[in-house]
Amino acid sequence: MRKFIGLTKRNLLIYFKDKAAICFSLLTSIIVLVLYLLFLKGTYQDAFNSSLEGAGNLALLINAEDVDAFINVTLLIGMMGSALITVPYSCLTTIVKDRENKIDYDISATPIKRWQIILSYFTSAAISACIMTGILLTAGLVILNMNGGILLGASDILKAYGMVILGSVSATGFFMSVMPLFKTSQSSSAFFGMLSAAAGFVIGAYIPISQFSEGVQTFCNIFPATHVTVAVRNILMSGVMNSFDSSIAGLDGGAFVESIRDSFSFNARMFGNDLGMKQSISYIAAFTVVSIAVMIFTYSKTYRRK
Repeated sequence: MRKFIGLTKRNLLIYFKDKAAICFSLLTSIIVLVLYLLFLKGTYQDAFNSSLEGAGNLALLINAEDVDAFINVTLLIGMMGSALITVPYSCLTTIVKDRENKIDYDISATPIKRWQIILSYFTSAAISACIMTGILLTAGLVILNMNGGILLGASDILKAYGMVILGSVSATGFFMSVMPLFKTSQSSSAFFGMLSAAAGFVIGAYIPISQFSEGVQTFCNIFPATHVTVAVRNILMSGVMNSFDSSIAGLDGGAFVESIRDSFSFNARMFGNDLGMKQSISYIAAFTVVSIAVMIFTYSKTYRRK
């Protein structure tokens, strides 16, 4: 166990000591923030206003502070969802670099068991994703609380952190299976560039997934990070949505809140069917188990002692 912990610590230090790697792993989250400041806030506002049109005169009852909180939380969720994709991948590039520089020869020559070597890569990447995404979540909640727009109980906050952990593990399991495809750091870096560009669209950080066609929605929701984003959206938005409903006092029978849920993808949609939060969590868990099984099979064939 001491050898496993030492190797895990080594992988963590490689990531956290490289400030450039940290910045690049959060690049998509930074892009989401910049685009939000430039025009995404207006896009979110327009989408929200289109939902208000259906509420008629009841829209006048909606608190403007609640609308701002809704839009700000949408930004936070987009940044978190992006980080859950890019951070574990960035940390796992250590596998490619070790293979390229023949460091895996030295590691394999040590008494440490092969499964411990593989598990150390997995554990360090999952921990890195938990830490970085957890920092984003904490900072976002603090800022929202300072602006009086958190509207969440302690149980909701704990659920959000729980989803961060589940999302980190699921994304790491998936990317662990992908890493053996890359033989050089240049190829893994090139893929990271494409991944960073696509991540914001896949989780709906730029445009709500509900705005896409059925086929695109199904494709986006194949990835567990999208389901994690949907689950976090339901958790962090619960207070604001309840506030909306209270403002209208139920005069519309919940139609306005339901319109918001449809417009901003509060349910993952696959093959023409909406998945509830419990179904999404079950999907994430199943995907994680399958990814880990594929990871075990893949590395048993490719990561041999030299």
